[in-house]
Amino acid sequence: MNLYLITIAVLFVYFNMVFFVAQSKKNNGLIDVAWGFGFVVAAITSYIISNNNTTRGLTITVLVILWGLRLSYHLFKRNWNKPEDYRYVQMRERWGDRNHATTAYLRVFMSQMVLLFIIAQPILITNFRASGELRVLDFLGLAIWIIGYFFEVVGDAQLRQFVTNPENKGKLMKTGLWKYTRHPNYFGEATMWWGIFLISSSVPGSLYGIISPVLITYLLLFVSGVPLLEKKYKNHPEWKEYEEKTSIFIPMPPKK
Repeated sequence: MNLYLITIAVLFVYFNMVFFVAQSKKNNGLIDVAWGFGFVVAAITSYIISNNNTTRGLTITVLVILWGLRLSYHLFKRNWNKPEDYRYVQMRERWGDRNHATTAYLRVFMSQMVLLFIIAQPILITNFRASGELRVLDFLGLAIWIIGYFFEVVGDAQLRQFVTNPENKGKLMKTGLWKYTRHPNYFGEATMWWGIFLISSSVPGSLYGIISPVLITYLLLFVSGVPLLEKKYKNHPEWKEYEEKTSIFIPMPPKK
């Protein structure tokens, strides 16, 4: 049986399980918790069924596990047993009188499954086709991934520490990594996917896998990441000054 079909079948089962949990909790926002772990499912599944245990495949699989488990755990702690995120509340309002469960299943859960499968291509390409030892591009990709992981993990930790301090209530996070970019965690995530693509790029026929970092960078910069948060905070009294001084995405020294 085609290895890609097996992988997407496993993802289909996984996303259906997430859907039923989300409906029982009346919270479609739990798809955010499931997102990172979905890549772990894809990575482990493709690594096991490929029977192609290369160092490159193992490297990418381990990197995805480290990223996906941390992200899902971070969002689980933040979102479990909390009210549904405002984005999904707004979706329900836009859907009006439609069957909300069916609409959520198709527009949220199944669409996320397809999107995840597309973004996971460098992982699947590597696990299904890789051969040979690690090369310069692999180590360059690993270095870039580590930079991205640092920005996402440290950025999230700094923000969590900031918002849990009662003295910071009503204030805007502008210190640490947030001094150099308004979205260090999003920059980190995009950077990690560029690193994974570079590791996969030594595999024959891997060029089309560039859709993964291009798509995730586009989504974070123009669709589901940066624009939503920028809109959320644009009326904050500290926002204008912060926006003028701080790079929107790529870390840069703050402007004078």
